[in-house]
Amino acid sequence: MTTTSESAAGILEHIGGSANVTALQHCSTRLRFTVREDAKVDEHALMAVPGVIGVVRGPQTQIVVGTKVADFYREIEKLRGPSAGGDAPRQPLTWRRAGSTVMDFVVSVFVPIIPAIAGAGIFKSLLVLLAAIGWMDNTSQNYLVLSAFADAVFYFLPILVGFTTAKKLGVNIPLALGIVSLLVFPAFTGLITAEGGASLFGLPIPTVAYNAQVFPSILTVLLLSVVERFVTRWTPGPIRTFFVPFMCFLIVSPIMIFLLGPLGFWFGSMLTSGMLWLYGTLGWVAVAIMAGILPFIISVGMHKTFLPPTIATVAEQGKESFYLVASLAHNLAESGSSLAVAIRTRNKTLRGTAISAGVSAFFGITEPALYGVTLQNRRAIIAVISGAVTGGAYLGLTVVSAFVVVSPGAASISMFIDPGNPWNFINALIGFVIAFAVAFTVSLITWRDSDSGTLRVLDKEAGADELAKPVLTAGEPVQAFAPLDGEVIPLDQVDDKVFSAGILGPGVAIRPTGSAVRAPIAGVVSSLLPSKHAVGIAGDDGTEMLVHVGMDTVKLEGRPFVAHVAQGDHVHAGQLILEVDLEALDAAGVDATTPVVVLNEGASVEALVAAGPVEAGAPLLAVTIKEATDATA
Repeated sequence: MTTTSESAAGILEHIGGSANVTALQHCSTRLRFTVREDAKVDEHALMAVPGVIGVVRGPQTQIVVGTKVADFYREIEKLRGPSAGGDAPRQPLTWRRAGSTVMDFVVSVFVPIIPAIAGAGIFKSLLVLLAAIGWMDNTSQNYLVLSAFADAVFYFLPILVGFTTAKKLGVNIPLALGIVSLLVFPAFTGLITAEGGASLFGLPIPTVAYNAQVFPSILTVLLLSVVERFVTRWTPGPIRTFFVPFMCFLIVSPIMIFLLGPLGFWFGSMLTSGMLWLYGTLGWVAVAIMAGILPFIISVGMHKTFLPPTIATVAEQGKESFYLVASLAHNLAESGSSLAVAIRTRNKTLRGTAISAGVSAFFGITEPALYGVTLQNRRAIIAVISGAVTGGAYLGLTVVSAFVVVSPGAASISMFIDPGNPWNFINALIGFVIAFAVAFTVSLITWRDSDSGTLRVLDKEAGADELAKPVLTAGEPVQAFAPLDGEVIPLDQVDDKVFSAGILGPGVAIRPTGSAVRAPIAGVVSSLLPSKHAVGIAGDDGTEMLVHVGMDTVKLEGRPFVAHVAQGDHVHAGQLILEVDLEALDAAGVDATTPVVVLNEGASVEALVAAGPVEAGAPLLAVTIKEATDATA
């Protein structure tokens, strides 16, 4: 059994090694790599690493590993060592790299503070629940003291964000916290909020309530990072210890209270206004649409971009009625769909995955369900969308609001408790049930193992389908036909030892002159890689064949190919299965030679055309089974 440390080593190797990683963070189920060179990331090899559920390429390379993400993160950080992310040649700035930088910054600043916000929020919502049911008096000392436990987190949010920003930017952390703490220092806030306000050298200081704000701290630490580096560069070594922080205080603090603080407050207000405008304009429709598209937003990791405006909205308004509410509908729809798949499927591996993923989504963590069950299966994802949209519509129509920034689910359902409106919680529970029930029902009715993308992948990895394959028996030779127009050459002349040495099996190769690739035999498409360069067919008569278009064409990621069939389709001999752009292969410097091999053991193969020109559909190979063989052996 592969250990976490072995899998972590495999992930680090196929991500391009430690030198290719400039930053690594993790959220609840994903490792988020910021890499120097995308070309060094081997996505197919990463997917083969035990424990990896999915790979998402985008501004960051995200490796989905499920609930053991913290264990993977620790092991990879051990392997990277203290010098991780060292100096490397600067890469040219592109839109993709700029997006990667922004996303990396957002994740690094906001994700680490979520446990504090979520823990404090749930704690406060449970206190509200106890008061609502009469178990605690909300004017008592016990309630007020316990409530202060949670309130302190939100009051000092500028300091928490200052810490994560300073850590991300490599700024002196105590210095950064010392400067931004002015924003919530009681003596300072008392001065600027007093009647008549306060001024510095005759300049009035803007009156802003900075508690629970995040953007003033972020802008301040960004400026501090520039000032600290500049002053350090020009300060003699012997006096840096005191002179650099002195100059930072002298320069950054005034700019913070006159410019950056108010600017950050304004920016947060604009984000809040944007969310409120969208919700106010579209109303319940906005919630329903957001719930329905969240599977695809989360699948590429872009849901983290909703964190800043969501946190800002809760900080300013005390509640949020759009993103968190839509997330409740989506999370429960993922759970319902996955658990229905667990009931309907006959495959033990998929059933185990679906149960685990469904339970995880029920409590608010959806990535295992997304990558392990629903995104791979169109019937399951249709069920998710159905439940999410229906539940989201109800939640939107009843104007449900969330009061805590945390992933909604059964464990955090108290985030919807509103002491002034009991129906808010009741409607949240009803929306919870609707999203789960609709997705569960649709998935239960529509699911078919025969239409499961997950099962096709599992069958491929297992080397055989769970359904019985044909038994090969001795008999008359069966013909396989040429899949391409071109020139036949012996297999031992192919510039790839795996084919030329006959490791995969006997056959011939074709140097193609035409773009159409046709099925050499009748049967089921047993494998079709995402790169679309190779097609395996399990013949109706038991023959198994592989048509591999070009040498090392996997690196082209499918761009020169158009697939006309899908894995699991039944094809007849001569049916068009692929089209290939030969000019694109030539431009990429790729050899288009196409091996056509028989994969069955115990079969003899005679080349009906050993060399020379051939047309697609012409008899190419005669395959004879020497003795009875089980295809699954």
